[in-house]
Amino acid sequence: MSKKKAFALRINEDMLKTIEKWAADEFRSTNGQLEWMLNQYLKDAKRLPKDKTPE
Repeated sequence: MSKKKAFALRINEDMLKTIEKWAADEFRSTNGQLEWMLNQYLKDAKRLPKDKTPE
């Protein structure tokens, strides 16, 4: 698993509430939901970094 880095994110309050609701519906944390969303977007855009370690 890759190392995780913390950073601050400024986000519109209504957007955050929507993401929090979505996360709860999917039984994920808000952070987990944001990671999932970003991962999906990168995957769809074919911009996911290549894994350096085989699984």
